[in-house]
Amino acid sequence: MKLVQFGAGSIGRSFIGQLFSRGGWEVVFIDIDDRVIDALNRRREYRVEIKDKTCEAVTVKNVRGVSARDEESVAAEVSGADLVSTAVGKGALPHIMKHIAGGLIRRKEGSEGPLDIIICENMRDAAGFFRRSLESLLPPGFPLDEYAGFVETSIGKMVPIMDEELRSRDPLLVYAEAYNTLIVDGKGFRNFIPAVEGIDAQDNIKAYVDRKLFIHNLGHAVLSYVSFAFRPDYRFVWQAAEDTGIEEITRRSMWESGKGLIGEYPADFDSESIGEHIEDLLSRFKNRALGDTVYRAGRDLYRKLAPDDRLLGAAFLCLKHSVDPKAISLGVGSALFFKAVDNGGALFERDRVFHEREMSRGPSHVLRSICGLQEGGLFSGIMEYYRRIEGGERKLSGFK
Repeated sequence: MKLVQFGAGSIGRSFIGQLFSRGGWEVVFIDIDDRVIDALNRRREYRVEIKDKTCEAVTVKNVRGVSARDEESVAAEVSGADLVSTAVGKGALPHIMKHIAGGLIRRKEGSEGPLDIIICENMRDAAGFFRRSLESLLPPGFPLDEYAGFVETSIGKMVPIMDEELRSRDPLLVYAEAYNTLIVDGKGFRNFIPAVEGIDAQDNIKAYVDRKLFIHNLGHAVLSYVSFAFRPDYRFVWQAAEDTGIEEITRRSMWESGKGLIGEYPADFDSESIGEHIEDLLSRFKNRALGDTVYRAGRDLYRKLAPDDRLLGAAFLCLKHSVDPKAISLGVGSALFFKAVDNGGALFERDRVFHEREMSRGPSHVLRSICGLQEGGLFSGIMEYYRRIEGGERKLSGFK
């Protein structure tokens, strides 16, 4: 069995490639990084270092690579694949669609069966995005739904940014936590669900995509923003997670969103399952060995403060189900101060632009133009928290 994996980055190698290789599949990586592709073809294996309470090294074998620039070879790999998966990031997806479209055309010409595409992008309505993108590239009347299954996922694995010096010594080495569960849309497959350990098929994938965004991603963001606003000396996620005040605000925000999710998806979630999920995440956030940073978890304010993303999207869900998002609002107010830097002392470029173009016009502008809020309720609550932080209030116990 052959998996064609678009994206040989951290998630592609540490998670998807590891799962399928361990399950006996050949994994063919498609990527534009020539260093990675050359190393894959030279060594036919790579190492994943598991950073957890018990650290270990895992060797992933039966792998090779194809340059994304070689369109003919990529289309041939897709045409002959048993399964395709992607982990390239939403911004890079348009660049791989032509390869997938070319492979589907070849499959139809060769009378091959349908091809399932596992979309590991943490996107809402990822299947719809893929379908629309491919339809624009395929010949008119191409029977897309006969030849492709679009399988949405919820990706919960945490992978830290690796130091460039380590990457230069070994471009294939990747760090990751031990968590290895890939939640997939069981209804999205046209063929069989792969019998690979770690794959967890769910009938209502939308609920699990939202849970990832509105509990996991939300928790990471609130923890990072509150940490920077109140304890800017903390560099690592584990430091913030072990601070009882920051942990409690983070837990409260996750529970606010969790109550909204229970209201939205009562057949999928209840208080027990949400509570277990929150406590598991808070424990994982304390993983010192992973070395995850407040900078990585909080960067990209434009994206994370968007109306449908982890903070405001969760707040709106709370309001829909009569939950007061107080802790989430504190997270948003704290985010407006976020200026964490990387190891070289530099702001994430989009965050530099955010502060120069948006915050320079004041917090009210950001809440209206970036967060999509109107004055009143939620807007006022966030502004109150912002002013208190701006005024120098630093005791989290006072933020109830």
